[in-house]
Amino acid sequence: MIYADNAATTKMSPAAIREMLPYMDEIWGNPSSLYETGQRAASALRFARERIAACIGAAPDEIYFTSGGSESDNQAILSAAKWGERSGKKHIISSAFEHHAVLHMLEKLEREGFEIDLLPVHENGMVYPKQVADAIREETCLVSIMYANNEIGSILPVAEIGAVCHEHRIPFHTDAVQAAGHMPIHVRTQNIDLLSLSAHKFHGPKGVGVLYARRGIPLTNLIEGGAQERGKRGGTENVPAIMGMAAALEEACANMKENTEKLLKLRAALIDGLSKIPHSALNGDAQSRLPGNVSFCFEGIEGESLLLLLDDRGICASSGSACTSGALDPSHVLLAIGRPHEIAHGSLRLSLNAQNSEGDVAQILQAVPEIVGYLREMSPLWKDKQNGKKPFIL
Repeated sequence: MIYADNAATTKMSPAAIREMLPYMDEIWGNPSSLYETGQRAASALRFARERIAACIGAAPDEIYFTSGGSESDNQAILSAAKWGERSGKKHIISSAFEHHAVLHMLEKLEREGFEIDLLPVHENGMVYPKQVADAIREETCLVSIMYANNEIGSILPVAEIGAVCHEHRIPFHTDAVQAAGHMPIHVRTQNIDLLSLSAHKFHGPKGVGVLYARRGIPLTNLIEGGAQERGKRGGTENVPAIMGMAAALEEACANMKENTEKLLKLRAALIDGLSKIPHSALNGDAQSRLPGNVSFCFEGIEGESLLLLLDDRGICASSGSACTSGALDPSHVLLAIGRPHEIAHGSLRLSLNAQNSEGDVAQILQAVPEIVGYLREMSPLWKDKQNGKKPFIL
């Protein structure tokens, strides 16, 4: 099997698994308990908090453990919104191609009377600081722009956007779920006030993540209960998963330079090969994208059929976000960068990790053109395009 859907989830690393095992057998106590078994677990949590904070340039008391990126996004946005509302500020700026964990929370806040500005995304998959600056108003209480897009891999200029926000004294949140462990993150130098990450995107376990919140930003609880996470997130902490997350993030950050160099070569070969398929187009900028991300549209096919036929050949890929894989509508990300509905339906996302090889890329480059050609031969729409009855778009 060739696994090329790492943007959806990653295989757990041996280091993460090793780190978790003692906390499922030997150190299994509740961290809130006062006896030794519980306090050993509490000590592990403190250690994990320090390790994760060091990976992103934060302080340990700015790290809050959550169930993953969606919860972190929700709590970050809700907290900034409620903070702003207390001083009469109810305007939020975001972008049209954010993850649905952000967009759906913004829709909820809009129903509660907040004004939401979703900035348009350029064809190359970018949102620029000037767009943010031009959209800021006196009543703006939050800017939320993702670090890197989960479908087309665009890396946004978060440090510059954060600088604009700080100039206007507005909190800046970034969804860094796709970036953490793959791109350097330093919340201080990049002017980030709130940040979300999820362990299973960098070879950690599923169901655990982090919300970074700069000191001084009051958090609004999503989950009420006990006094865990300094009273900001009720529920007994998942100590094994948290320890696995810390180990996975440390390992990813330590190997980032080496992994990036390898992935850039594989990515370049994939883009070069897929670009040779007639009437195809790379989604997003060729350079300013995550090292392992390759996203293409192929005219005249349906992405779902492409994925099923790739699966028959042992290749795991996707047509967009795993969170919307059951939806029939075209990707909101591809629509946001200007792809027509017809073209957006024929998308393919390949997301590699450092375990992929040149041989994997060669097999993908053999399979995709053959399958695209096969699907086009069966399509009446494609025949109309070839006969000149309908125009080509790409």
